[in-house]
Amino acid sequence: MNNEEQCIPSPIETDLDMLNWTVTAEYAKERIDKYITESIEHDVSRSQVQLWIKDGHVLVNGKPVKANYKCMLDDVIELHMPEPETVDLLAEDIPLDVYYEDADVIVINKPRGLVVHPAPGHSSGTVVNALMYHCKDLSGINGELRPGIVHRIDKDTSGLLMAAKNDRAHASLAAQLKAHTVIRKYIALVHGNVPHDQGTVDAPIGRDEHDRKMYTVTDRNSKHAVTHFKVLERFGDSTLVELKLETGRTHQIRVHMKFIGHPLVGDPMYSRGTRGLTMEGQALHAETLGFVHPATGELLEFKAPIPSDMDDLLMRIRNR
Repeated sequence: MNNEEQCIPSPIETDLDMLNWTVTAEYAKERIDKYITESIEHDVSRSQVQLWIKDGHVLVNGKPVKANYKCMLDDVIELHMPEPETVDLLAEDIPLDVYYEDADVIVINKPRGLVVHPAPGHSSGTVVNALMYHCKDLSGINGELRPGIVHRIDKDTSGLLMAAKNDRAHASLAAQLKAHTVIRKYIALVHGNVPHDQGTVDAPIGRDEHDRKMYTVTDRNSKHAVTHFKVLERFGDSTLVELKLETGRTHQIRVHMKFIGHPLVGDPMYSRGTRGLTMEGQALHAETLGFVHPATGELLEFKAPIPSDMDDLLMRIRNR
């Protein structure tokens, strides 16, 4: 799931540094460097993609190609993201709302609009830069660009996020995510009147073949995804829901709620039109986070109130 939440790669997790696509008819005959440049979520220059192709990081049907290769229908493209040789990440004095901290883990309440970790070409102004300033020590499992990061939430999703201060803690937290034992509950305002008081969306998620920066429910090149929902309050034209993640796919909650006909209010990608309700970024907040402490074995659970912008929107709706 904006995963909503997405597990970041570690030795015991998945290979999220390898991206793959299957070429559909509308992109046949498109240059491979252009295809990849427009398919990656974060901004990467076409010249950078061409270097990756030249260095053998791109395979088409298991074989290396040149940058001017023309895609063919059903080509399977693999991009094995190389680790950066040098990274100049700076610790930045960005305020953090710390909910818990000890020698092993830190839990913060991320504000809407703050990116979790740097990407190529964007090495500042992220949670990682703030953590480097605040903590001084972070796990190194995810490499130089993502020190301490075990999981993430989208830029325009607010709420609780945990980070690891050493590799032992990181491995424990990543294993809990993989086993689906981490408690992750979200609060969201969605369009429409959700008819069922509670339910489960069990639908695989993969890249949208028509817009490669988006995700959709599909059986093709997809991953198992499960989201549980419970209605908290109905407003007629919108519904406040609690969502519990069982898996953690990219944009999971946003995609699943759109799939059942109730996209998130304010979602710029998956909810077309304001339908009378507006907000900067999707009305989605990671309210509850719980996990077993990697050193003590104690179950820790934290809850963060919804941010003021989302609360103000709810008050306006209730007072109509």
